[in-house]
Amino acid sequence: MKQLSSLDAQFLAIEDGRRTGHVAGLAVHDPSTAPGGTFDCGSMMQLLSERMHLLPPLTWRLVEVPFGLDYPYWVDDDRFDLTYHVRESALPSPGSDRQLADLVSRLHARPLNRDRPLWEMYVISGLQKGYVAVYTKIHHAVIDGVSGAEITGLLLDLSPEQRPIDPPGPALSRHHPSGVELWGRALLGVPRYQARLLRSLPRALPNLDETTFAALPGIGRAGRLAGRLQRIVGGDGNRVARSPMRAPRTSFNGRVSANRRFAFGSIDLQRVKAVKNAYQVTVNDVVVAVCAGTVRRWLLDHKELPEQPLVVQIPVSVRTEEQSGTYGNRVLMLAAPLHTDIAEPAARLTATAASLRHLKERHRALPADLLSDVNHFIPPALFSRAAKATFALATSSLGRPTWNVVVSNVPGPQFPLYCGGARLVANYPVSVITDGLGLNITVMSYDGHVDIGIIVDREQIPDVWSLIDGFDLSLAELEDSQPAPG
Repeated sequence: MKQLSSLDAQFLAIEDGRRTGHVAGLAVHDPSTAPGGTFDCGSMMQLLSERMHLLPPLTWRLVEVPFGLDYPYWVDDDRFDLTYHVRESALPSPGSDRQLADLVSRLHARPLNRDRPLWEMYVISGLQKGYVAVYTKIHHAVIDGVSGAEITGLLLDLSPEQRPIDPPGPALSRHHPSGVELWGRALLGVPRYQARLLRSLPRALPNLDETTFAALPGIGRAGRLAGRLQRIVGGDGNRVARSPMRAPRTSFNGRVSANRRFAFGSIDLQRVKAVKNAYQVTVNDVVVAVCAGTVRRWLLDHKELPEQPLVVQIPVSVRTEEQSGTYGNRVLMLAAPLHTDIAEPAARLTATAASLRHLKERHRALPADLLSDVNHFIPPALFSRAAKATFALATSSLGRPTWNVVVSNVPGPQFPLYCGGARLVANYPVSVITDGLGLNITVMSYDGHVDIGIIVDREQIPDVWSLIDGFDLSLAELEDSQPAPG
């Protein structure tokens, strides 16, 4: 048995009929490199069967503690059925990118069945060029970006020839808690909550403005006061002040519907690196500035551009080497200005680089377990209701959005990878949206290109493909504006 952290549980708590807490990836493969030139659902089933013992989270099932008196547990599913999780689908050949994206939009909107391990995989044929796509979704309560990459790495090879896999060791006895044991854990959870709260207070109180609690009136002021008191009595003196940021309201910061739209595309990594070198910034600076230009163009087209910058949420991993292979969530959600308020592309990139440097300084000063610590303020029995209420407040007339948009940039390997012998052509991320955050842009670099996945609420942004088009336009603006050599 493995207990979920409070941060893991938060991704379960936000779910209802409109919101889901899973993340996904859309991998496109070229079967011509696979044995016999074929890669299909049977190939994927065979690969998973051979490697399932290396992927323990894929057999975990959720078990709730009675009355929610403590966080849930993962247990090994004693009726695990791979055929339930791996499914076959097809587009009318030759299927276009937009047809593929429409299918993913529908699949991504469906919640996962909590009576089973929280993942599904769809092997999709009928793509152009004979390609085959694999759409895999897994609950965010199970993995974050880094642990998800670990799982993906165990399924991929460096050549079309699959590497030898050590057979599974002796089967371990699986513990399945009885009803009596779960009741005992429920009762033990009550004093554990108080102990966790006391441990968390000193680290969390001074940093409340870096969390979803910032949506609550007066929280920012309370956090700053706690930080000053802590420094006066000799506590943490390394806190980096957060620049005042107030997220303006846009049409994608309201209450989300149950429907999604997904769009994907790629840009050449060498173009990004050329801009990075010309301006002497980082690849991440360029990616975030391109996102700012893309969103700015959309806001202008819809006559919504606010005078102040948007506020972007940037997930940052705090997983250490020692925590490799432990799965679950080890992240901070940091805020920075998204400089949609700056019209000139070069000035926008310069401002972005400065804002992200400040974000890195704040990241170094913040406790790694901040989000879990803050969640410990709420008793587990009330946790789900409180999480939903916090997001609801951000979209009500009484509150304000904490963030406007999520942007995540995930560096990936710059060499070809293979799945069952089929070359991985592209890997498009598909992430999470929720109330107040109806636009998520996640990019992943791989083998010389940057793969972009944008997920939105269908009602809020019906023209999501215009955002994909905006990436190339915003990058071209920076190329045209870059300073002359020397």
